[in-house]
Amino acid sequence: MSEQENIIELRGVTRTYKLGREKLPVLRGVDWEIRRGEWACLLGASGSGKTTLLNLIGTLEQPDSGTIRIAGVDVSKLGRGEAARFRNRKIGFVFQAYHLLPELTVLENVMLPGNLAGLSRGEAKKRAVPLLETVGLSGRMRHRPSELSGGEQQRAAIARALLNEPELLLADEPTGNLDTHTGEAILELFTELRKLHPGRSIMMITHNWEIAKLADRTEELVDGRLTNQ
Repeated sequence: MSEQENIIELRGVTRTYKLGREKLPVLRGVDWEIRRGEWACLLGASGSGKTTLLNLIGTLEQPDSGTIRIAGVDVSKLGRGEAARFRNRKIGFVFQAYHLLPELTVLENVMLPGNLAGLSRGEAKKRAVPLLETVGLSGRMRHRPSELSGGEQQRAAIARALLNEPELLLADEPTGNLDTHTGEAILELFTELRKLHPGRSIMMITHNWEIAKLADRTEELVDGRLTNQ
């Protein structure tokens, strides 16, 4: 399959951490491809390396060896500044913890990625307002995060992740801090957003098989390797 058809291509990716004098191998040669427009889910128990893999794909870390191509670019060769610029333009992040800045309003939080990407304040606001309407927060834009429920905070975080119109959305246990009913509503939102932008790819990590059923394809990470390898 050509790189034009794949949003993610991993080849022989390894990652080891040092714990004092000990070395802890977390990823042991991962090969993986995710197609453009695909919703892929990565399953794994706690400590299996799935968050490390997401961080590598998101250019937050560098692999020890192997190559990582995102949207045709070998991000494993990018310097820190280049990786940050690439990340701001191509990738959106949704975390288990919402990471909203408490001193800013919901609208200002959602506008933040636009500032990092060099958008004017006016352009960032022009994008943020309809996104907040889409995720059901049109009446909460002037509120602070502390005035929102957990589900509302995650909706705001999703809107923030989409502000720069990324090709790839990375979601790390996006329902992990939510009760069952609220978590289901967030997953329904992901499904609706995908219908609005079918060309956007989603990589979601979870330990929940029921959540994984929503994806087009699911892989499991065990002892640093995908089980299909």
